[in-house]
Amino acid sequence: MAQQMIIDVVADVVCPWCYLGWRRLKSAVALRPDVQAQLVWRPYQLDPTLPEEGVDRKQYMANKFKDPDKLKAVHAALVEGGAEEGIAFNFEAIAFSPNTNAAHRLIRWALTAGVQDQVVEALFKAYFEQGLDIGDPMVLADIAEAAGMERMVVLQLLSEGADKEAVAREHAMAVQGGVTGVPFAIFAGKVAVVGAETPERIAEAIDQALATVN
Repeated sequence: MAQQMIIDVVADVVCPWCYLGWRRLKSAVALRPDVQAQLVWRPYQLDPTLPEEGVDRKQYMANKFKDPDKLKAVHAALVEGGAEEGIAFNFEAIAFSPNTNAAHRLIRWALTAGVQDQVVEALFKAYFEQGLDIGDPMVLADIAEAAGMERMVVLQLLSEGADKEAVAREHAMAVQGGVTGVPFAIFAGKVAVVGAETPERIAEAIDQALATVN
């Protein structure tokens, strides 16, 4: 009989390491077929101060990375790591750095609708591979609809600001809980892994968590 485990994933959809970490986490779960794992997304915002309409990404990244060679090296490492997990990072295609509160709200509703995984994957892919603005309600509605959610309901909820404060509160809780870097995965509430570790290392964390539960 498969053992059940909840894996809380504290992450942001504009964090490339989170995309890599999300994929590696799923690869790790596949290494443990006797464990029935449910991934639960927990919102974290790398920059909650960004305006809703977003800012120019190239300028934003230039302000964050004073040394352009360092940014190139980071991107090169991500492209290489991403290729191993089937991710085709296309950093040149990204025009905007959006505020991710709306995207986190969509993921929240997707969990209730039973399509969280599809929506998280689609958000990462839209942003990092297609360069789409995932702060745009229309882009979010497209993603929701493709996952089987009600397009008009999602647009209405977004326009009403539904769960905006709830996402902000969860982000604040993560910060107060000591999360300073993402991805941050918590296995069965017992064992934590910070960063985009290898699937093998993550699988070990699953084993450790099971050992503390049993």
